[in-house]
Amino acid sequence: MLEIKGLNVWYGGIHAVRDLDMSIGRGEIVTLIGANGAGKSSTIRAVAGLVRSWRGEITYAGRGGSAVSLAGQPPEAMVRLGIAMSPEGRRILPHLTVEENLALGAYTRSDRREIAESTDYAYGLFPKLRERRNQKGGTLSGGEQQMLAVARALMSKPDLLMLDEPSLGLAPILVAEVFEIIREINRQGRTILLVEQNAYAALKIAHKAYVLEVGGITLTGAGAELLENPKVREAYLGG
Repeated sequence: MLEIKGLNVWYGGIHAVRDLDMSIGRGEIVTLIGANGAGKSSTIRAVAGLVRSWRGEITYAGRGGSAVSLAGQPPEAMVRLGIAMSPEGRRILPHLTVEENLALGAYTRSDRREIAESTDYAYGLFPKLRERRNQKGGTLSGGEQQMLAVARALMSKPDLLMLDEPSLGLAPILVAEVFEIIREINRQGRTILLVEQNAYAALKIAHKAYVLEVGGITLTGAGAELLENPKVREAYLGG
């Protein structure tokens, strides 16, 4: 579904991603793990069209079936192609209600009946959001805001859902809940690219994983395989 070849990303003089190759098959959960500054978020920001200074090839075969290049595509074009992203830090609009935040996630769509169905689908995944549908986003707990960020991304009916640090700042019990919902979203047919510092939780659900260090991939394999890798256990799983 997604092929990345020779990706390089710069922020001014900082070379954040170096010659990265990776692929995501339809229906997979693929995770990127690594320390802060390893290039994880830069990689998915490039896919989402949020980074302008990059070189390489990113091709995507989504709703149309045939592969298209994502080079030069703006973020709104990615959404129309079937790519959605829940960003690090949630970035919901605090002065809008839960329902208004969800409506913003459907801004590329026009069929009111289908939008209503997607809203019901989001509330089915996150029942707490239904209870708080008229509550302003800024009054939600951290876990509820993360749920809202994911639900908002789903409102565009993406084929590829990208999640950037969904467990950041959450209590352990909420981390488990969020990751179970990610698995459920995948079981219902969506492909997922997951950037996550909680390596154990990410590898436990991933079909495939890439380990990034200083902007480059150092290891790749099945999630279960990397959970048992001595280097990964020492570096990211506390031995």
